[in-house]
Amino acid sequence: MPHHAAPIVRADRLLGLYDVQMSQSVPRFHTLTFGLPSMPHPALPQADWADCYSLRVRTTGRLQAADVAHLALDRFPPWARFLLWLRNAIVAPFGLQSTHDVASNYTEVIGFFPLISQSDGQIVVGFDDSHLDFRLVIDVLDQGAGEALVSLATLVYRKVLLGRIYIAVITPFHRLIVKASLRQVGRCLEAKRR
Repeated sequence: MPHHAAPIVRADRLLGLYDVQMSQSVPRFHTLTFGLPSMPHPALPQADWADCYSLRVRTTGRLQAADVAHLALDRFPPWARFLLWLRNAIVAPFGLQSTHDVASNYTEVIGFFPLISQSDGQIVVGFDDSHLDFRLVIDVLDQGAGEALVSLATLVYRKVLLGRIYIAVITPFHRLIVKASLRQVGRCLEAKRR
């Protein structure tokens, strides 16, 4: 295991959640895998919390990270939108930014996430707040023969105690939303193949 500049909290072990396959190998089609990104990560070198979900998909051409980002982040399912609404209502008294506040402060967003950097194979979105800095890194690795490995890595630098508490509370919901987003990407790409 590589040396980490900062300790990484293993959310899966901390919460006892093992509902996805843990693997370092390339997964089968439409099987979600859970792991940790290489740390320190250039998108947020000081991150002290991270996770990464991957999905192997079939494609009908060269898959761009921007396409995946829009499929994953533009339309959350109704239950996830409700959770985000609830999150916004709960954090408002603490002075934390709502998803609307975040989106309205930037010119380029994907979903409500501000765009930080973009290349054909990678999109980085995220923002800095008073309690934590957050990045979502979407990578697309072409596997050849109409296949790609899509990964969503979440990186967080918890600045203060409130950031640590916030991550501890939202981690189970974060996991559900990320997995649902990746599954949505897989379904949409599969539908395009037909």
